[in-house]
Amino acid sequence: MNIAIIYYSATGTNHQMAKWAAEAAKSEGTHEVRLRRIRETAPKEAIESNDAWKKHHQATQDIETAELDDLDWADAIIFSIPTRYGNLPSQVQAFFDTTGGLWSQGKLVNKVVSGMTSAQNPHGGQETTLLSLYKSMYHWGAIVAAPGYTSEELFKTGGNPYGFSTNGGVDNLDEKSKTSITHQVKRAIKIAECIKKGMS
Repeated sequence: MNIAIIYYSATGTNHQMAKWAAEAAKSEGTHEVRLRRIRETAPKEAIESNDAWKKHHQATQDIETAELDDLDWADAIIFSIPTRYGNLPSQVQAFFDTTGGLWSQGKLVNKVVSGMTSAQNPHGGQETTLLSLYKSMYHWGAIVAAPGYTSEELFKTGGNPYGFSTNGGVDNLDEKSKTSITHQVKRAIKIAECIKKGMS
């Protein structure tokens, strides 16, 4: 199985979530796992106006950026992205806007996809952000593997059935968060395994 963990993060929350997702995917056996960040497109002035954003941006330059090849290669894709007014960040949408070639060739069909998100405050758009993500996935012909209420840990970390979500930044992430992320990733991989086996 090829597993792509693709994230966008300004100040580090979704980066940490993506790292935990990658750890969970690697723990599932002999899967190939790629951790990729979505290219930053914000103006330099905007990044430098926020110390946390600037620090994180500089610290993660060695992480490879997500490319179309990563989507083509993957059997399952885990996205970790923050909310922007209840929608996808412009950086993520810009990346999706380049996928037309893969889409038109049917190369995104039956990819198993699951999403995670964060917001600064509770009810800050987490659920609508994940639903916005999944709308694009439906157009791809991908198979959405939301966690639903398949683990008791979900009730301890917000109870969001669409995908793990958190608020407040990196410091708000804890072992319960990691457990929920691990469960979601493993569920997505198992679904992808079933689909790949059924199609072979």
